[in-house]
Amino acid sequence: MKPTDTGHGPTLSPSQAPTSPDDTAGGTATGPAAPMAFAPAGYDVGELLGRGGMGEVVLARDRRIGRDVAIKRMNMTAPTDSLIARFLREARIQARLEHPAIVPVHELGYDADGLPFFTMKRLAGVTLHELIADPAVPVQRLLRAFAEICLAIELAHSRGIVHRDLKPSNVMLGDFGEVYVLDWGVARVLGTAEDVGEDITTLEGQTEVGALLGTPGYMAPEQARGEPVGPAADVYALGAVLFEILLREPLHPRGTAGIAMTLAAPTLAPSARRPDRGIAPELDHACVQALAANASDRPRARDLGDRVQRYLDGDRDLERRRDLAATQLASAREALDSGDPTRRGDAMQAAGRALALDPDSRDAATLVSALILEPPRELPLALQQKLHQTEVDLMVRQRKLSAIAMSGYVAFLPLLAWMGVKNWPLLLVAYALSIVVVLTAIVNARRRRPDIGIALVAHVGMMMVFTQLFGPFVLVPGLVAVVTITLLALPMLINRPWFVIGAMSSSIAIPLALESAGVLEATWGFEGDLLIVRSGLLELAPTPASIFLIVATFGLIVVGGLFARSLALARRDAARKVEIQAWHLEQLLPSRAGTPSRARETGTPRTGTVST
Repeated sequence: MKPTDTGHGPTLSPSQAPTSPDDTAGGTATGPAAPMAFAPAGYDVGELLGRGGMGEVVLARDRRIGRDVAIKRMNMTAPTDSLIARFLREARIQARLEHPAIVPVHELGYDADGLPFFTMKRLAGVTLHELIADPAVPVQRLLRAFAEICLAIELAHSRGIVHRDLKPSNVMLGDFGEVYVLDWGVARVLGTAEDVGEDITTLEGQTEVGALLGTPGYMAPEQARGEPVGPAADVYALGAVLFEILLREPLHPRGTAGIAMTLAAPTLAPSARRPDRGIAPELDHACVQALAANASDRPRARDLGDRVQRYLDGDRDLERRRDLAATQLASAREALDSGDPTRRGDAMQAAGRALALDPDSRDAATLVSALILEPPRELPLALQQKLHQTEVDLMVRQRKLSAIAMSGYVAFLPLLAWMGVKNWPLLLVAYALSIVVVLTAIVNARRRRPDIGIALVAHVGMMMVFTQLFGPFVLVPGLVAVVTITLLALPMLINRPWFVIGAMSSSIAIPLALESAGVLEATWGFEGDLLIVRSGLLELAPTPASIFLIVATFGLIVVGGLFARSLALARRDAARKVEIQAWHLEQLLPSRAGTPSRARETGTPRTGTVST
C-alpha cells in the first residue's frame, strides 16, 4: 500500500465544499501551489497538499527550526467573520488537546492579506480506512491503534470537547507507529453555544452543507436525530469503528440509509452478523456496549480502550485459563469427595492441571498440597502396589545389613571350641544352625521374595542352643533382642510384631520349660544369694570363658549398635527426603495465606508435620 504523504485526510478538489483543516492538511499532493498572496515570516512555502471549499493546506519549510510543516490557510479572498471564527476555533480546539495521537499545532497567525493561518506537524502514513480495507494488515495492529484512539478521545472529553465525526478516514497511522485522530472541524465545546455551521457528510465521505453534523453510519442515534450530543456520541462512533475493524466491513451504509438503520433497530453484535469470523467474546461484548442505543449505557472512551488493551495484553487467555482452572478444580473436588480410592489419581491430575492453568489460585494450591502431603484413608490399588515395591526394595537393602549382622554368629564359634567342649553333638548343631542363618540371610538378600520362615526357625534354634552356653540369662537375652529388632525391621514383618516377639521369646521359654521338666540338664540356679550358671555345652575353663564372655558382650553391643544405627540412618534419610520434597513443593505453590511461610521468611528449618 502506498503511504499517503502528510496523511491528514483524503485529497480534496476545489469543487468540494468546505472541510476542516485536518481533512486538508495532508493527502497526496495535488500539484504545485497556486501563486500565493501571503508569505508567512520564516517559512518557505512549497507544494499544495490538499484543498477544500474554505481552506487549503500547503507544505512549508520552517527556516527557524529547519523542519517541514503543514500550513493551513484560508483560500478565500473575502471570508465572512463567521468563517474566520470557525477557522480559528478549529485551530484553537486542536491546539488545546496535547496528546501524541492528536496533531500538534505549532503556530497561529495572519498572512499579509490579514487572513488567518496555522502550522501543524507534517504527517506521513495511511488512514485507518485504507488499512481496514487491506486484508494483509493483522487485526492486532488495528486494535492497538484503536486503543490509542480511545485514549486521545478520552483526553478531549476531559477537556470538554466532543469530536462528533470519528471514522476510519479521520484516523491516520504514521510510518513509524504513530496514530493520529484528525478532523476536529466539527468538534463541540461542551458548555458553550455552537458557533459553527451545520455539516453533513456525503456518500463519498466528504463534508458539505446540510442539516446534521457528522458522518452517517458513524453518528450516534441522538446525533442522527439532531439532538445535542456529549461524549457518549463519540463512544458510539468508536464502537462503529471497532465493529468495522473486527469484520472489515462498515456497521451501517453511508448516507441517509445509514441514518435510517441507526435509528431503526438495535445494533447487531459483530459475532451475530459474521459467526465465521471467530470474534473474541470480550471484544464482541465491548463493541455491543459501545453501540448501545441509550447513551447512558455506553462506557467511557477510556474504558472501551482499556478493554481492547487488556485483550491485546493477553487477558483473554488469562480469563480463559482461569475458567478452565475452575472447571478442573471442580472435577478434582468431585473425584475426591466421591470417596472412591481409585479416583484419587484423577483428583490429583485435575488439581495439578488447575494449578498449571492458574498458578495464582490458592484453592488449587491448597488442594494439591493436601493431596500430596496428606495420606488418603484408603490407598488406591496402584498406590498400594507402588508402596509394596518400595518396601521390597527397602527390604533387600536391610537384608544385606542383616546378613552382615548374622555373620557375627560365625565369629563366636571358634571361641566355643577353644574353651573346651563337653557336648559335641550340641555344638555341631550350633554350627549348623549358624551356617543356616548366615546362608539364609545371604540368599534372602538376593531374592525379592525371601523365605522368612526358614530364617525365623533357624534363629529360634540358635537361641535355644545358646541357652546351653551360660544359661538363659547370660548373653542370650541380648542376642534375642538384637535378632528381634533385626526381624522387625523387615517390611513384611513390621506389621506382625507379636508373632516375631512370641517366636523369639519361645527360644528362651522352651529351654526353661524343658529344664524344669528334667528333659534338659539345669543350666542355672541359686545357692544362697548367688546365681549359679552351668554350661551344658562347654567345660567353662576360667580364662577362655572369661575372654569369651567379655568379647561376646562387647561384640553384641557393637553389632547391635551398628545395626540400630543403619536402621536409624535409613529412616532419617527417608524422612529427610520427604521433607525436602515437601519444601520444594511449597516453593512451587503460591502462598495459601497470601504471605510467605515462616520457613521461607526466616530461613529456619521446617519441623513437624506439613500443614495443609
